Amino acid sequence: MSFQIGETVGRYRLVEQLGQGGMATVLKAYHAELDRYVAIKVLHQAFLEDPSFLARFQREARMVARLDHPNIVPIYDYAEHEGRPYLVMKYIEGETLKARQARGPLTDGEIQTVVEAIGMALGYAHQQGILHRDIKPSNVILATDGHIYLADFGLARIAQSGDSTLTSDMILGTPQYISPEQALGRKDLDDGTDLYSLGVVLYEMVVGKVPFSADTPFSIIHDHIYSPLPLPRQVNPALSEEMQLVLLKALSKERSDRHHDVTALVKAFLGALHAPPIAPPPPDRADQATVVTEPTEVPSTLPLPDPVAPEPFKPEPEVPVVPVQAPVVEVKPNKDRKFPWMLLALGVLLLVGCLVALWAVRTLRQGNLVPTQVAIAETLAPLKTPENIIDIAQALQQVEQNPDDPHAYLNLAMVYHQLNKNLEEQDTLSKLDGMAGVDESMLWDSARVAAGEGAWLSAARLALWGAERHQQTGSPLPDDLATLLHESVYKAMKEKIADKYLEIPRLAFIDEPLSQLAKARYTFFYGNQTVAQEILDDLSRNKPGLAEAQLLQADFSARTGDADRARQALADLRNNPAAQGWMLQEAEIIERTLP
Repeated sequence: MSFQIGETVGRYRLVEQLGQGGMATVLKAYHAELDRYVAIKVLHQAFLEDPSFLARFQREARMVARLDHPNIVPIYDYAEHEGRPYLVMKYIEGETLKARQARGPLTDGEIQTVVEAIGMALGYAHQQGILHRDIKPSNVILATDGHIYLADFGLARIAQSGDSTLTSDMILGTPQYISPEQALGRKDLDDGTDLYSLGVVLYEMVVGKVPFSADTPFSIIHDHIYSPLPLPRQVNPALSEEMQLVLLKALSKERSDRHHDVTALVKAFLGALHAPPIAPPPPDRADQATVVTEPTEVPSTLPLPDPVAPEPFKPEPEVPVVPVQAPVVEVKPNKDRKFPWMLLALGVLLLVGCLVALWAVRTLRQGNLVPTQVAIAETLAPLKTPENIIDIAQALQQVEQNPDDPHAYLNLAMVYHQLNKNLEEQDTLSKLDGMAGVDESMLWDSARVAAGEGAWLSAARLALWGAERHQQTGSPLPDDLATLLHESVYKAMKEKIADKYLEIPRLAFIDEPLSQLAKARYTFFYGNQTVAQEILDDLSRNKPGLAEAQLLQADFSARTGDADRARQALADLRNNPAAQGWMLQEAEIIERTLP
């Protein structure tokens, strides 16, 4: 076996193993000719299954090795040993940003210097046409001499686009920091994917935790794609409104809604970092607050204030790569059918509030919030709609002025969804149930748009009400509407408040198997997993070959560690002619989480 401690590889004598991950093993080695230590990253043997990998490795390694920036870990050499390719990089004494965060919150000064260093490194690489694809705290190194480096620029790029079992149609990235488009397995990645991952790092530094975390990579990936961002100020009320707006923009699901480039993101973030907080900072950060009134020069090093000398930097084992085959395609609204609940909003804005709304949006974007605006609503995050931009204060005003108009309530519900106010969203929707003027077409159109926004519980309720009205016609539900109902109900049952707002008995009158499926899925997440499995077993006996039951069985088994049963359920689903596209896409995500 090659690459053993004590072995000489090329000009390097291997000294110790520093870490091992899903894509590579990291070793410390001594280079006698130059009398220095280096870090050697040996790529996984599975890459060799791709016959074109070595040629691509040489081409991409040469490109990445040209990156010459003081805040990027330099690549000294690249070669292969006994058929296995490896990279030779600078060995850095220090610790990772992840290790530093584990010791406690960073000071504002540390945060500023880290962000500036990462921003400069990332901006330089983007100018060279190179993406990082795996921005995370463990790839940021704080050297003992105070210098800051961004590491592992080459790994994701070198590994991508191959035909090995590690790279075929898969994403490369760490679940907690992965962008939605990367999680979807899209090939057309651009600078925006790095901006999102950097946004997660920024969120973690100032909020105190990553936005999405769960027991399985599947759940985290799903949240990055579908779940609204947990509002920073709800997690950490000490943050300013300006900081919340910066993070909301940086972590937008759509790339086009994020900052233009890394320079714009860093500038906005640092401006918000030094804005006066709405509430006094917590006691453990009160003595660390930094007030900056003038723009500062960008420092290239950070004199770490902690008196404890850090251990020599040892690259941490990488979180296993989470491969996902272009899994989930979000449901988009039918562009040929204008969404009706926005019509009233547009009319009101045009007639009585256009100028006010535009002024408010400009104020929000510039970060110039005044006390009266903050008092109107705790969060004034703008919501982009097909025709205009509105905020919560305007949506509430529309309801107050038009208490009998369902469009106003639908609009308000979606604003609440964007603000991650789930209870308010559902309570607002409840007012529509039985309201005059709500017809079947409006409900289905509303359900489509809600699904496109990832508001699955709202989509499920609207689709259920639409199905109830359609049932009165005596004709079967069209296939596209049935698909929308089934997908929305399935995905809605992962929300904790689903049992309160999605009435299973009403659903049973429309589709009994679907109601049982919904009950089993909700019970699994928020009740007793054994009971959930019993419900699913009964459903499978009564409805053999039900595609959604096969999907749910695969999900249950994957989450409880029964990989063999999960694979069998996935095989049954793929062989089922009734399996719909969204089910197969969910299946791909489940399969890629299996060991």
